[in-house]
Amino acid sequence: VAVTAVSKNLINLFFMMENVKKQTGVSDASVKPREVDHLAVLGAGVMGGGIGYVSADKGIVTRMKDISNDGIALGLRSAHAIWQKALQRKRMTTFDYATKSALLTGGLDYNGFKQADVVVEAIVEDMNVKKKVIAEAAGQCGPNTIMATNTSSLSVTEMAKAHPNPKNFLGMHFFNPAPRMPLVEVIRGPETSDEAVATIFALSKKLGKTPVVVKDGPGFLVNRLLLHYMSESLYLLEEGMGVETLDRYFTHKFGMPMGPCRLMDEVGLDVCVKVLKIFKDAYSDRIQVSDLAKKLSESGRLGKKNSKGFYLYDDKGKQLEVDQTIYKDLGLGSPTNKVPEKECIDRPMYLMVNEAAMAMLQDHIVDTPANCDLAMIMGTGFPPFRGGLLKWADSVGSKQIVDDLEMYASKHGVRFRPSMALTNLAKNDRKFYA
Repeated sequence: VAVTAVSKNLINLFFMMENVKKQTGVSDASVKPREVDHLAVLGAGVMGGGIGYVSADKGIVTRMKDISNDGIALGLRSAHAIWQKALQRKRMTTFDYATKSALLTGGLDYNGFKQADVVVEAIVEDMNVKKKVIAEAAGQCGPNTIMATNTSSLSVTEMAKAHPNPKNFLGMHFFNPAPRMPLVEVIRGPETSDEAVATIFALSKKLGKTPVVVKDGPGFLVNRLLLHYMSESLYLLEEGMGVETLDRYFTHKFGMPMGPCRLMDEVGLDVCVKVLKIFKDAYSDRIQVSDLAKKLSESGRLGKKNSKGFYLYDDKGKQLEVDQTIYKDLGLGSPTNKVPEKECIDRPMYLMVNEAAMAMLQDHIVDTPANCDLAMIMGTGFPPFRGGLLKWADSVGSKQIVDDLEMYASKHGVRFRPSMALTNLAKNDRKFYA
């Protein structure tokens, strides 16, 4: 009950959540979102099935399309498994189960797409494939249907070129697993209309999610920042840190829900390496990638999805112990754990703060520090009691962070070079939250 920094941070988070309820996602108060009663999903794998479940569970008539019956079966199975668990635990009635599951159907054709108010594309992360499918699907939809891509890293602006009416195209990035993760990044392209943004913003809230509007750019917001959390951990492993010790520092000491190695396993080691390459191509002048990334991609380890990553997993996906053979596979010796705990935590966190300063103050990917912090809390599980990444940065001080980044840059290279945006804040020791 005492008024502490933690209580203030949690109260501030409460008000951030309340503000989302009042917002429409656009600055023009006269713009009204469309009602969404019918939704279609392109791609019915685990992610497509998750999106289909979330939609049908909220009473929206939902149709999934895939190129194979196996894909449709997987999507339906993923959704029904969640309802069946709720039924077994008496969290829903048999009538509710029958009613909700009847709203979710699937097929190999575009049946039902003409009636869809919104189509969510959730197919393979390949730009050429996506553009082809987007163009094809747009021809099967109504003239006013809004189409949203669930991409996690590809350019929404480039994809919009395949849509005949780009004002009705934008990004709707669900985080995996879609039924559980509360954040949706609403990605606005240069030609996206206010009505489309307001509609997807309102739809996200209807689905029980917390939407944050961001501008298009490599990795959008959350993945752009989270990249450094995972990437820097590879350098720390190179320097002798053990997987378990490194993860424990972030979970037990800082409060993250997962350490960086465990997170990479969850995301998929192949996906992490692919995203690292995208960032390296986009920001080659300041992004450095550890040699371990290439070794990981050649190791055959995919993380949780093939039960072999930094950790071992049982046949139900439950995490077991660290796979001790990973050190040999990556050409590393036995862990020495000589890097101090504070440095292990500060290096990835300061890199995320530096990137957030560029994303917000230089590239205008997001408009306020509150939206940045809300996205990080809801999308990554950043410790709520710390108030968010930028709230935490303010508690450390911009001058201290810049001084430390310059010190790390002298030791480890350009990836630690403070951005102009952060340096300008530090000149007068200013804060992100004015």
